Amino acid sequence: QVLELLRGLQRGSEDRSSSLCRLRQALHHKETQQTFVRLEGSIRSLVGLLTSSLGELQLGAARCLHELSCGQPPVPEACLPATPYLLTYLAGHSLELTELCLYTLGNLAVESQAVRRQLLPQGIIPVLASCIQSPHEAVLEGLGYVLSQLLQAKEAPMEIIPLVLSSALPQQMLCLLRGGLGAGAAVEFAWCLHYITCSHTANRELLALGALPTLTELLLQLASDIPPEPPDGLELLVCPVLRCLSSLLAEPSGAEGQPQDHRLLVALFLLLQSFLPQQPFVVQEGLWLLNNLTAEDSFFCSALLSLDLLPALLQLLPCSQMGSVLVLTVLCNVAQKGPAYCQQLHQQQLLPLLLPTLLLPDSSVVGQCLELLHLLFLHWPEAAADFVRQGGQQALERHQGTPELQERARALLDTVGAP
Repeated sequence: QVLELLRGLQRGSEDRSSSLCRLRQALHHKETQQTFVRLEGSIRSLVGLLTSSLGELQLGAARCLHELSCGQPPVPEACLPATPYLLTYLAGHSLELTELCLYTLGNLAVESQAVRRQLLPQGIIPVLASCIQSPHEAVLEGLGYVLSQLLQAKEAPMEIIPLVLSSALPQQMLCLLRGGLGAGAAVEFAWCLHYITCSHTANRELLALGALPTLTELLLQLASDIPPEPPDGLELLVCPVLRCLSSLLAEPSGAEGQPQDHRLLVALFLLLQSFLPQQPFVVQEGLWLLNNLTAEDSFFCSALLSLDLLPALLQLLPCSQMGSVLVLTVLCNVAQKGPAYCQQLHQQQLLPLLLPTLLLPDSSVVGQCLELLHLLFLHWPEAAADFVRQGGQQALERHQGTPELQERARALLDTVGAP
């Protein structure tokens, strides 16, 4: 049946559009895809129809190529002869054809390094940089999909990201995110920026382009619009934005460019509380950001206390193993700022919440709790006396036999046992 459909296309019969439609339906099946690409002249025939002057045939061929691009290797590699034409039609006038070409290129890029190695010299990055000027939201979303597939490649840090940085794409993505982009395209662009920051090769360039204030404003907007129960899919945008901000703040010069705006903390806690019941993994991402905000900057440590956000932070203590470690790390960041901060932590009834934490079986959580207690006792000795009165000494004695904890536990026992 597939052979007959191909022969119908090759003969140039008047019913080629119908044949293309039936072929596309047949190509939904993986076995048919494998059979089709093994037939002599199959891809060449589709490429010939893709270059037809008849729009209906162009679209039919593009739909078939899109089906093949979703296949398993070696099916996508068989489509290599089509890539120059797919790139050419990104500058065409047919919105549907442009979308099809974008998603086909994205599927091909994610499946095969051979395809990526061919697309780069063919100029896919400059073509995408031109395509991002499109006023059509659907085109921008498709473009973001292609770019995100390229940026996830193992060779991206050395071979792809430098090309992206030398284009106008990062600047344009940030500009579009500032301008109120639609949800689909915003999600794709946010993940693109995340993949760039993950490489740790371009963060200085993104900082210079104003990525921090742009992403901060986007986070503020997301928090201001969030309903009590976040709609499905919102985490797909919030998560990469949180990760990007965390990665950029981890840069040596990142904290210098961070706007000292207390609204960021309020927005962050609104998002944390909204996502906690159903999607606690977003909470973990938010806590990473909170850790990076408070690690070096006393402004955000002070704001955390002055805005009375500490109770909301402490509510997150039992959310997960990693979440507990991060909450305790943020509290350590605050405590490291000195006696005035430790006094406020003590006044917020922190110790009664830490005592159950010391009884947990997870050594990473208990270890971070011991670090927090050390800072509290160091800067505010009254906390040590309170700790003993609340039975903390017995909790510490439990860990004297735990190899990775015993040294810190004994040091704290010495502290609380001192007059």
